Amino acid sequence: MSERRTPPPLPEALPVPIVDAHTHLDACGAKDAADVTAMVDRAASVGVARVVTVADDLAAARWAAEAATWDERVFAAVAVHPTRTAAFSATDRGEVEALAGRPRVVAVGETGLDYYWDYSPPAAQQEAFRWHIDLAKRLGKPLMIHDRDAHEDIWRILEEEGPPETVVFHCFSGDAEFARRCVDRGYVLSLAGTVTFRNARALREAAVHIPTYQLLVETDAPFLTPHPFRGRPGEPYCAAYTIRDLAQLRGADVAELAAAVAANAQLVFGLPDATAGEISGRGA
Repeated sequence: MSERRTPPPLPEALPVPIVDAHTHLDACGAKDAADVTAMVDRAASVGVARVVTVADDLAAARWAAEAATWDERVFAAVAVHPTRTAAFSATDRGEVEALAGRPRVVAVGETGLDYYWDYSPPAAQQEAFRWHIDLAKRLGKPLMIHDRDAHEDIWRILEEEGPPETVVFHCFSGDAEFARRCVDRGYVLSLAGTVTFRNARALREAAVHIPTYQLLVETDAPFLTPHPFRGRPGEPYCAAYTIRDLAQLRGADVAELAAAVAANAQLVFGLPDATAGEISGRGA
C-alpha cells in the first residue's frame, strides 16, 4: 500500500487528555463495537481520550447514535449534511429529531450550508438549516455548523432565526475578521487539521486570535489530516498533531492549551467528568 493511503504514525502522547470534537468513526472504517473500541483505544493512547462522532446522512445518524452506546468515550452528533438535503422529507426530519433526542447525542450537526459542492440546491440547504437550528433550540443542544463558501448566508440565517444557546463552527474556515465576528457573538470555533496547513495563511492568522475559552480542536477524520501528513487518511488520534501545531502557532504551552480545549468540550457538549478508564485508554 502506498504511503499516501496509510494513516500517519501515532504521535507523541499529549500531557493532558483532550476531546476530538468532530470525527466520523464510520468513515474511518469502524463498523461495529470492536472497531470503535480499537479506534478510540488508539486515540486514548496518545491523549485523545473522548470523541464526538458525527453523522452526515440518516444512515450515518443511526449508526452514530448507536455507536455512542458501545463505548463510554464516544458521543454523537446527528443531522443531515447540507449536501444531502435535496430530498429531506418530513419522515426524515422526524427520524433525525428522535435520534437527536437520545442522551448520548450531544449536538445537532453537522448542518449548515455548502456552496462548494453542487449536490443540493441552496434553497433546500437553507430550509434544512433553519429546521436544524429550530431543532437544536427545542432540544437545548449545541448546533454544529458546516460552513463551506457560505459565511454570509450562514450568518444571515442564524441572525434571522436566532441562534441556539451554543453554536459551534465545525472546521472553522474563516479569516481573522470573520473569526472576530463569531467570537463577539459568542460562537465556539472548532479547528481541524486545516489550521496546520502552511498555505492556510488566513486561517492560521485567525487561529492566533480566537480566545482560548471559545476554542475546540477536532479531526474531521478521516479527512483533513494535519501537516505533515496532509492527504493521508486520519483517525481521532491525529488531533494530537493538530493541538501541538496550534500551541506552537499561538505561542502557548501544550499542556495548558490541551486542558483548556478539553474543558471547553466538556462544557459545550455537556460531557460527564472523564473516568480513569477513559483517560488511560481502557474501553467500556
